[in-house]
Amino acid sequence: MSERKVRVRFAPSPTGALHIGGVRTALYNYLFARQHGGDLIFRIEDTDSNRFVPGAEEYIIESFKWLGINFDEGVSFGGNYGPYRQSERRDIYKKYVQVLLDSGKAYIAFDTPAELDAKRQEISNFQYDASTRMSMRNSLTLPKEEVDALIADGKQYVVRFKIEPNEDVHVHDIIRGEVVINSSILDDKVLYKSADELPTYHLANIVDDHLMEVSHVIRGEEWLPSAPLHVLLYRAFGWADTMPEFAHLPLLLKPDGNGKLSKRDGDRLGFPVFPLEWHDPKTGEVSSGYRESGYLPEAVINFLALLGWNPGNDQELMSLDELVKLFDLHRCSKAGAKFDFEKGKWFNHEYILKKSNEEVAGGRHAGTSSGTDGGIRNAVRPPVDIHHLLFLIHYDQQLSGQRRIIFPLEQVPRNSSRFFKIPRHFFYRNMGRGDRGKLPSRGTAGRKQKRNTQAGNQRMEKG
Repeated sequence: MSERKVRVRFAPSPTGALHIGGVRTALYNYLFARQHGGDLIFRIEDTDSNRFVPGAEEYIIESFKWLGINFDEGVSFGGNYGPYRQSERRDIYKKYVQVLLDSGKAYIAFDTPAELDAKRQEISNFQYDASTRMSMRNSLTLPKEEVDALIADGKQYVVRFKIEPNEDVHVHDIIRGEVVINSSILDDKVLYKSADELPTYHLANIVDDHLMEVSHVIRGEEWLPSAPLHVLLYRAFGWADTMPEFAHLPLLLKPDGNGKLSKRDGDRLGFPVFPLEWHDPKTGEVSSGYRESGYLPEAVINFLALLGWNPGNDQELMSLDELVKLFDLHRCSKAGAKFDFEKGKWFNHEYILKKSNEEVAGGRHAGTSSGTDGGIRNAVRPPVDIHHLLFLIHYDQQLSGQRRIIFPLEQVPRNSSRFFKIPRHFFYRNMGRGDRGKLPSRGTAGRKQKRNTQAGNQRMEKG
């Protein structure tokens, strides 16, 4: 296993904006791949056609482009293991569903939703498993002739994985060590649905990871309960020897630590949970993004890297190259990480201070267009990066006695009031005496405004 080439993947579903927790998962995969000279695969898991959102895929790709997380192969990047979009791999999945059926590791079930509901009413805590499957309508209880006739008549069915009870399933996790689950608590998961001729996540995930030679699966803690099922599927296919190693990352928690971080937390407390601004094409709702809120991508990367991992020292500011050298999955926490958005502001402030005014002013924060399908919209790009400037003004109001920076006034457009109102005293407090004459004068009104602003600034300095 250790001699295999490192190949990891990030496989989002195009069901909306990319959550910041997903960004961290992709980042950890990126750092691990780069550290070991491996490949990072970008796969789209779009088997749930009902949840597909137009523009989401383009949004995800643009997010990683802004963050500087580069993929080696996958959707829009090419590669030798495609197609990388699950909806284009139907025939592949059908082949492996049949493999499980032929080997007796899976079976066909015809139970209707109404029949399943009736069983739930009849049996408390009903679970479709070894204790109940023989009382249901499936290929284990029906004659083969009837099964073939039902399929020929177009009756909808699902394929379920046949899990044998009372077996301890061992999952070795790089972060959490040995995890043991008894198979009796697992249900016979649905692997395939005839209604849309698509597999569920569990089957598609295993087949794709195997065929794409994925060596390590680095994903969120929420997938840990599914790991025993995945181990059993690898065994059922005869792929146990090439099964990837698992690492389940700690959750990103609300700022108070009570529960998983959600978009509502950002709305309530005033911070983004998406990398870029998102325009929901279905509801018309606009959600803020880190890019449009004035954050530098390297600040977001540094901030996220330390949410659930530490380098083993007191260093906080680290470039992407430094993170690649220092990253170690064994130093990831098992416990969830509180999302300290104020610390995120501090990181951004520090990174902006490290740049020259010209670098910050020349930053590219105007979005590119994804048409009218939602996601990223065209934006007017002023001479000064308005987002960075606005961030500095807000952050400046929270600090005292620290260095502040400002852009040369000739870079600030005269129509900047279209974007926000700039406190005039902010310019005076951050300019040398010799530069203050550069303030644009607009006749008597301009001179009066200058005198009033200087007087106000003196009062603030005395106070």
